[in-house]
Amino acid sequence: MMRLIYFLPLLGCLCLGVVFFLGLDSDPREVPSAFINKPAPEFSLAPLPGRANASQADLGNFSRTDLVRGQPVIVNVWASWCIPCTAEHPLIDRLVKQEGVVVHGINYRDKAPAAANWLARLGDPFSKVGFDSDGKVGIEWGVYGVPETFVIDGSGIVLFKHAGPLTPEILEQDILPIIRTHK
Repeated sequence: MMRLIYFLPLLGCLCLGVVFFLGLDSDPREVPSAFINKPAPEFSLAPLPGRANASQADLGNFSRTDLVRGQPVIVNVWASWCIPCTAEHPLIDRLVKQEGVVVHGINYRDKAPAAANWLARLGDPFSKVGFDSDGKVGIEWGVYGVPETFVIDGSGIVLFKHAGPLTPEILEQDILPIIRTHK
């Protein structure tokens, strides 16, 4: 019986080693979302103040009802202080201009003048931009950090989430097939 007590720590270490070894196959960039195949969270945000090219439709709030339009949309969570957001911005622009995808933005924990200047400098591909100055809507969406991108179907169901900057590969392999399937 006494020898068994000496082997218990060894057995525990072996079990932990197996768990860690199996975890090596997982992709650390994949962040699970509790919202996949569920309705996008309810929210309402004021529009980004000072947005240079805001249209009449943009002057109202940005809310969940803007996501339910019968066609898939993308929601991109970004901030002017976010370097990866700047890196992915040309891909967001491509989605809008070349693919005809509606992209809404949630400006996360930012200063309104900085965000408006960022859009003026890089271009503004967003149909609507909600201003989430305190990050509460981001928390409701399960945002870990910026940038994060969500694909929402025409009835408001979250189909896909990507944490981190978009790449051409992610667009081609993950996002565009979902968009094309749900049009």
